[in-house]
Amino acid sequence: MIVTPIKTPLIRAGSMQLLDLVDQTVEALQDGDILAVSSKIVALCENNVRPLEDIAEDTADATHPTDPTGRETLIAEQADYFLPTDYSPYNYHFSIIGHTLVGSAGIDTSNADGHFVLWPKDPQASANNLRAHLMQRFSLKRLGVIITDSVSQPMRLGAIGITIAHTGFVSVNDNRGQLDLFGRPLVVSRANTASGLAAAAVLTMGESTEQTPLCLIRDVPFIEFQDHDPTPEELATIHVSMDDDLFAPFWRSAPWQRGQGDGQNP
Repeated sequence: MIVTPIKTPLIRAGSMQLLDLVDQTVEALQDGDILAVSSKIVALCENNVRPLEDIAEDTADATHPTDPTGRETLIAEQADYFLPTDYSPYNYHFSIIGHTLVGSAGIDTSNADGHFVLWPKDPQASANNLRAHLMQRFSLKRLGVIITDSVSQPMRLGAIGITIAHTGFVSVNDNRGQLDLFGRPLVVSRANTASGLAAAAVLTMGESTEQTPLCLIRDVPFIEFQDHDPTPEELATIHVSMDDDLFAPFWRSAPWQRGQGDGQNP
């Protein structure tokens, strides 16, 4: 597998549309490639941001005395579910958005030029549209696109990349029923290939001043490509509800509060 970051111009909120950015910076693609795109660059191209001073002004009143920057109010607005900050001794903003546990509802202020950068408005639609555009532009039959973000992991220092949207390939390889090296049937073995690719892509793209929010992944032998965008039924199979999740004992012990997001049942 070859993972190559792609340098782009400096992108500010609303300065360039995503398709124009990709057309300007991606010079060639071939069948079987996967293009990774950071969620932040998608949001910036959508102008899905809030100026820092505007949010602070909106919340600078008696109803939000403990939220001078407006960040907590914005997280509650964007998240499907969130935990009060006093639940964490480090004032960490645990939240669930788009069936994903992330910090601060995916809201970020780094490399944002004075803005809160929100999650993309519809990551799956952005991935689908980008794939269709590139398939036509380069006359391809097999192409994958992933939208990435980075999250913290329990009991591990440092962030790791995950996929928040994918298209053009099967995101989870199901090995159940196959035999292991000693002839024993595999019972629970499923590999999240989409987030595995995202981890490699985010590591290569970097997290600070690299200015490489796109990444080309090539020569991936374990990917099963599809000739269509994932259906709602296919997307539903990659998520696990809070009640059925392996980590349900931890979920249930936390005092989740309902946010103002889409409210997808976690």
